[in-house]
Amino acid sequence: MTLYLGRAATEAPRLSLRLHRPLLATATQLISRRSQSSRQAICSSRMITQTNDVASAGVRGAATVSGSNKQPSSGDRDYSKFFTERSAARQPSAIRTLQPLMTLPGMISLGGGNPNTVTFPFQDLTFTLKPEAGGGEVRVGAEDVQKALQYSPTNGLPEFVAWLKDLQTTVHQPPYQDYHICVGNGSQDVLTKAFEMLLDKGDSLLIEAPAYVGSLAFLKPLGCKFVEIPVDAQGLDPEKLESTLREWKDPSTRPKVLYTVPTGGNPTGISTSTERKRRIYDIAKQYDIIILEDDPYYYLQFQTPRAPTYFSLDTDRRVLRFDSLSKILSAGMRLGWVSGPKPLVDRIVLHGQTTLLHPSGVSQMLAYQLLNVWGVEGFLQHTERVTEFYRERRDAFLGSAERWLKGCAEWSVPDAGMFFWIKLLGISDSSDLIRTKAKEKKVLLVPGHEFFPNPRKTPYVRASYSTSDPADMDEALKRLAELVRDETRK
Repeated sequence: MTLYLGRAATEAPRLSLRLHRPLLATATQLISRRSQSSRQAICSSRMITQTNDVASAGVRGAATVSGSNKQPSSGDRDYSKFFTERSAARQPSAIRTLQPLMTLPGMISLGGGNPNTVTFPFQDLTFTLKPEAGGGEVRVGAEDVQKALQYSPTNGLPEFVAWLKDLQTTVHQPPYQDYHICVGNGSQDVLTKAFEMLLDKGDSLLIEAPAYVGSLAFLKPLGCKFVEIPVDAQGLDPEKLESTLREWKDPSTRPKVLYTVPTGGNPTGISTSTERKRRIYDIAKQYDIIILEDDPYYYLQFQTPRAPTYFSLDTDRRVLRFDSLSKILSAGMRLGWVSGPKPLVDRIVLHGQTTLLHPSGVSQMLAYQLLNVWGVEGFLQHTERVTEFYRERRDAFLGSAERWLKGCAEWSVPDAGMFFWIKLLGISDSSDLIRTKAKEKKVLLVPGHEFFPNPRKTPYVRASYSTSDPADMDEALKRLAELVRDETRK
């Protein structure tokens, strides 16, 4: 039996799942452990090493190397002062740490509680690519399908993690190579685990203003204090960052974490310049700050070459970088990952062992099979096509803004991402105008006050150009202009 999911190949990828016939086929018909490829064995051994390291990590902190000019390794730095009490108390799951051992040749497992894959109804999977993505079909064989449907390592399917590490090394060329990766159910999954690892109630967090509202929704109930660092046309302001830290009265309560969206900021659409990134990284070194680099729009930069990342500057291992496939492959697959120093990533893995267990194996396997066909170069070519799509949408939005909003609004032109940050002239607080009157006119925007960590009134609104077609964007901005002019005439 074959099930077809999706539309024609010219509209969206087609997915084909072939079911077992009969359903309860023997285990040897479904999968042969003895015929594992050398690639899978290598990937499994990598995961075994990482998971065993996590299991033995506990709450320990390695001694800090002093009086040495050598580049620090994960064992040279003591990160324990950054961990919250809750995170430091996390211990490896006795069941989860068995997971990679189950794939060792000759291993007989009576320890885990895995369901038997013989009972799973799916046999193999085929998906059809759009012509612009290379066309043709990609088939996921029975063995890989059963692997995707079974429990898997918390930090991700080994082959997928290995592919992502190759991508990170190729694109960012970080100063050290023994960084670790943990895949999450979207990048926000691993990001929020990092917040929980580093921030206790009452701790102060350095955060750009305005900031991503999704992170604020998690951080506010966490009870941390927001230390706002303003963003201007060149991104995060390093001088304000430095003066804030320098003038902090009590060093024992000084912030230890900086959270930033450095590329195509949400909501501003502004990217932090390379010069500023270098300055900000130096400040982080001086005051021993961990940088959380939340960068889902990195591949949607409208200028080339792409700007260096904090991860690429990280000579002393203080950056956790968060990437996402949501904007460039699929939002619904829920795939993102964190890259960074092993002791920090370990804590996120330990958290995942007791909550998510692991991200979707099916999503990971689908993404891996496609990325493996493309290779890193093919993936980067795909991101260029996606970037061009959003560049055209941005330009269309900009044309409509200049047509309708001149004289009643101001804005900066986004250099990446999906958003315009618009200041409504003559309006002191955009909240009621956007929440009530714009909705009545059938226009949806987000009022600017939602994006500020500490409450305030603001004339700003966020508009997205990602999904509406140019004609609809034009009509929406015409309606917004009418609203603003009506409001300011009162």
